Order: sequence, then structure tokens, then C-alpha cells
Amino acid sequence: MRTTGLGGSEVPVSELALGCAALGNLYHPVTDEAAHATVDAAWDAGVRTFDTAPHYGLGLSERRLGAALRDRPRDTYTVSTKVGRLLVPSPRGGPGNDLAHGFAVPATHRRVWDFSADGVLRSLEASLDRLGLARVDIALLHDPDDHAEQALRGAYPALERLRGEGVVGAIGIGMNRSALPARFLRETDVDVVLLAGRYTLLEQDGLTELLPEAAARGRSVVIGGVFNSGLLSAPRPGATYDYAPAPQPVLDRALRLLAVTERHGVPLRAAALRFPFGHPAVASVLTGARSPEEVRDTVAQLRRPIPDALWDELRAEGLLDPETPVPVTAPTGKEAPSPKEAS
Repeated sequence: MRTTGLGGSEVPVSELALGCAALGNLYHPVTDEAAHATVDAAWDAGVRTFDTAPHYGLGLSERRLGAALRDRPRDTYTVSTKVGRLLVPSPRGGPGNDLAHGFAVPATHRRVWDFSADGVLRSLEASLDRLGLARVDIALLHDPDDHAEQALRGAYPALERLRGEGVVGAIGIGMNRSALPARFLRETDVDVVLLAGRYTLLEQDGLTELLPEAAARGRSVVIGGVFNSGLLSAPRPGATYDYAPAPQPVLDRALRLLAVTERHGVPLRAAALRFPFGHPAVASVLTGARSPEEVRDTVAQLRRPIPDALWDELRAEGLLDPETPVPVTAPTGKEAPSPKEAS
């Protein structure tokens, strides 16, 4: 599987990265054995980039990912984690569960927003302990929507110092909105933006400002949420979009996308996975999985050839703007060019 260096750093990312929220029991429990097998399946498929966060299962995702990678040579994979939420023990020992935040784990801790410099250091120290690692490769500011100034003035300078000291290899911001990450690209020296759900076949908000800014500055974007919370996996009544039932106009648009891809014999999820690579700033696509079967299906869909005629019809149907970049189809028997090669 191809790898690309992030921005101005020397940190490599595989074109497909494993998002590890499901390893933290996102919505439903996953056994330790299934979590380990999921990471093993990703490894066997060539995935070498793994993204986690303290938020995911109150640290469970980090612990499981660290355990699954423990016997792998440290210089053969890239681990990304996040800062901005500190885990603080619950005063009553964690009665109930954490499903209010989306994770089927005991509520032993609570999350406290903290984008101060001290908060960054404390968060990374705790993450390293849970992961069982001496360093992480990528540290991301996690969802600083309502904490922009503290993140810019406190957390970001701390991350920059840690990068300068070699404690982390690359730094950036991870959000499901595009305006604030675009500001970080303009005002800071981040290497990467993780953008979830805002550059997909369904919507391309990230193309307005963020992606052109990243390309102009030689910075990288990792795209998450390519299925828009599941809607582009299987569009039907009741399917979720942004973690809630899809509004009818959004569902109708997804069904129109499905009709086009089916006419070309391509599953919608295959087109959704490949689409972001049309932009030269995109280094990797991040998808979650909770089983080896899901990993293998994702890899198979990513490798499906997508005919140029499919993108042409999406444009003709008004489902893609004519100026939206799309992936280049490689000649038969050759690997498609990387985003940088295709630019």
C-alpha cells in the first residue's frame, strides 16, 4: 500500500488509515480479541497508519491499539492520537455507562476540555502510558470548535515545541468542520489536517477554503468520514448522516449518487473511498472498522477500478461540480498515481 509523507514532516501515512474509535466500543461493545484481530487484518492488508484518541472509549481505544501493535517494530507504523480532552476519574467511581458520549464502556472517567499548554503535556503523557509507547508520530488538536483561541495560543505552541524537540513527528488539527482548520493552516505551521465528513461524494465544503489552502502551503489533509456516518455505505430510510437520521433531501441526494454508481457496476462505498484522492492535498483516507471482515471489505472497495465515465456522469447529473477534482484512472495493470503525482 502506498505511503505519503505528511506536509513538511518526515512522518509517513499509508493511503488507507485505520480509525480506531470502534476499538473503544463506539456504540456497541467489541471484545479484546476482535479489536486485536481488526488491527491484525489492517496490518496484513498493508495499513500502517492508526488513528486513536483519549475520547474513544475513555482510553480503551488507545489501550487496545497499543496492545495490538506491541510486537511490531516501532519504526514500521505511524500512530496518531489527539489532545484537548483530559480524562478525569469520576467522583463516584463511574456508575452507569458512557453511551451518552457514544461509547459502550463504564463511565469511570469524565472528559474535561483543556487546550492549555499544560493540558497538552498531561494528555500526551497519559496517552503514551495507555498506548505503551515512548512517542507518538502525530498529535492532533481534537475538536477545538468552542476553544479556538485557547487552542491557538496555548495548545498549538506546546505542540510546536514538542515537534521541535522530536517528541512528536507531526502536528495538526482534527475536526468535522473546515473553517477553523483553514485558519490554522493560515496562522500556524501545522503539518496536517484531519477533516471528517466535509470532503465526500455527498458534500465538498472542504474544497471552498481548506483544501486549496493546504495545497498552496504544501500541507497534507487526511480525510475521515467518507461515508458521512454511514449514509454512503447503504443509503436508505433511517440511515445516519452526521450521527443522526438523514434528512430527506440529504437521503435523496445519496440515493441519486447510488443510482449513478450502480449504473457503472461500482458500489457506492467504493466510489466514496476513492473520491478524495482526486485532490492533490489528500494524503490518506481514514476509515473505522470493528472486525477483520470490515477491514477486508474496505480494502477491497478501495482497490476497485473506478471508470472515468462514472465521474463524468456525476458531473452531468449535477452531483459533482465540474471543477471538483476527481481521481485519475491508471492504465490497466498499473497502480494509480499518488495524489502528488496526479497533481
